[in-house]
Amino acid sequence: MPKIVRFHQTGAADVLKLEDMPLSESDMGEVRLKVEAIGLNRAEVMFRQGQYLEDAVFPSRLGYEAAGIVDAVGPGTGDIQIGDRVSTIPSFSIGKYGVYGESAIVPAFAVAGYPDNLSAVEGVAIWMQYMTAFGALVEYGRLKKEDTVLITAASSSVGLAAIQIVKSVGAMAVATTRGDSKKEFLLDAGADQVIVTDKEDVAAKMKDITGGKGAAILFDPVAGPFLEKLAAAAAQRAIIFQYGALSLAPTPFPLFEAIGKGLTVRGYTLFEIVSDPEMMARGKKNTYDGLSSGALKPIIARTFPLEEIFEAHRFMESNQQLGKIVVTVE
Repeated sequence: MPKIVRFHQTGAADVLKLEDMPLSESDMGEVRLKVEAIGLNRAEVMFRQGQYLEDAVFPSRLGYEAAGIVDAVGPGTGDIQIGDRVSTIPSFSIGKYGVYGESAIVPAFAVAGYPDNLSAVEGVAIWMQYMTAFGALVEYGRLKKEDTVLITAASSSVGLAAIQIVKSVGAMAVATTRGDSKKEFLLDAGADQVIVTDKEDVAAKMKDITGGKGAAILFDPVAGPFLEKLAAAAAQRAIIFQYGALSLAPTPFPLFEAIGKGLTVRGYTLFEIVSDPEMMARGKKNTYDGLSSGALKPIIARTFPLEEIFEAHRFMESNQQLGKIVVTVE
C-alpha cells in the first residue's frame, strides 16, 4: 500500500502522519500519479494550521504540487496517457486532492507535461510559482520593459519567479528582504537592486532607484502594516498585488496615498488564472517556453525525503529557504 500524508487535527508540523492507505482508483476526469517529487507551499502550512481559504475535513490530505508518472487514467481525461511525465498545477481542492504521498489522484485538467531538460525535482517547482507571478505581472499588470517592479519576500519561490519574469521582458526588478543575509543571493538571482527593510526605508530607497517615480507594480505576499510602506513606495497610478497574508497583524488601508496617487490595491490568487481557460493556456505557454529557452529556471532551496515531511514543513516555517522546498519520493 502507498504511504500517504494525512492529518487528523490542525496544529504544528507533528500533526502530519505518514499512513499506509489502499491504492485509489482514478474516476471520471481524474488521473493517478506515481509521485516522484512534491513541492511545498506556504498555503499548505496555513491549511495544516487551520488558517487557509479552505477548511480541512478530517482526516485530511494536503498538497498542491507533485511531479510523477501517470499510472492510471479514468474516463474523460483527453489525451493523457499512462506513462506520461507530468506535474500538477494548483487548481483543485487541497483537501480532496492532496498530493502528499507516494500516489495521488488529481483532476486531469490540473496536470501538464514539463520540458525534458528538467528533473522531477525541478518539474514540481514550476507551475505554481511561475503562473502566480505571470498572472499578476503580465496578465493583469501589463508588465512593460520600462516598468520598475518591487517584489517583496523575494527569496520565496514565487518571488524568485517574479524576478525572472520581470527580467525576461527587460524591466527592472527591485527585491526586498528583511536582513543582509539574503541580499547577495537575490542579486545573484537576477534582482537589479535589493532593499534591506530592517535598515532601509523602502519608499526613500525606491524613489532613489527610480529617480523619484516609485514602482509601477508592487508584488507582495506580506500585507499587514507593510502595505502602508508599499503605498509610499508606489508610483502614480501604480498597482499593488496583495497575493498573501504572511503578516498576522491587521492591514490598514493606505487611504491618502491611494487617493493622492490613484493607486490600485488588488487582492490576487493563482486561482484567478487557473479558473480561466484562456489565461491558464497563456500562463502554461509562457512558463513552458521560458523553461525551454532557459529564461526561466526554478531554484531549489533544499530537498527532503518523504519520511521527513515534518522537517520540511518546519524548515518552511523557519523562513530560511532560498527558493523552492521539495520532498522526494523513492
